Amino acid sequence: MTPKIPVYFMPGLAASSLIFERINLPDEFEVHLLEWAIPMENESLSAYAKRMTLSIKEENPVLIGVSFGGILVQEMAEHIKVKKVIIISSVKSNKELPLRMRIAKSTQAYKLIPVRLLANVESLAKFSFGKKINKRLVLYKKYLSIRDYKYLNWAIRSVILWERVVANPNVIHIHGDSDDVFPIKCIDNCIVVKGGTHIMILNKFRWMNDNLPDFIRK
Repeated sequence: MTPKIPVYFMPGLAASSLIFERINLPDEFEVHLLEWAIPMENESLSAYAKRMTLSIKEENPVLIGVSFGGILVQEMAEHIKVKKVIIISSVKSNKELPLRMRIAKSTQAYKLIPVRLLANVESLAKFSFGKKINKRLVLYKKYLSIRDYKYLNWAIRSVILWERVVANPNVIHIHGDSDDVFPIKCIDNCIVVKGGTHIMILNKFRWMNDNLPDFIRK
């Protein structure tokens, strides 16, 4: 009997693994859903990523991450041997971050973000999923489950201060051409999903279910 391919999914900033509830892979894959842990005091993104790898029990897994989760799985792959890394609605290096985030880094404006206000689901949804969210706030109350101030501060800082300059050419990058968090104009070498927004893991799930298996196998 051929062993199943272990596939680990990591959700986006402040989101729970419920964002993957519409993703269905064939039986040849063994799906595992990861959840965000609260970071330790002054924990670096690399140290956090190493700690997250403790949740992975199989050898040579496939790691799939959405948005900030895509950044995290790339860092996790620095600590363990993986079969493949696939990122969705994310970035491969800090050069793909939009101008507003690069300015926030150079001016340290990220320190001024009112994290306590972000704990409000509407503000958190706009920050995590983009601006066009008003009609879907009920859904986001379901998917955005982490309101811990320590986590939010750490997560925002980790995105903006991400140190990766050179993208790993082996990372498979799936990106929507209507993503308003990480605009497509800033992204290089990706598989483009027409009409895909930053939340296409939710509303383009049929495309994901049709195509992810082949991306994992290749």
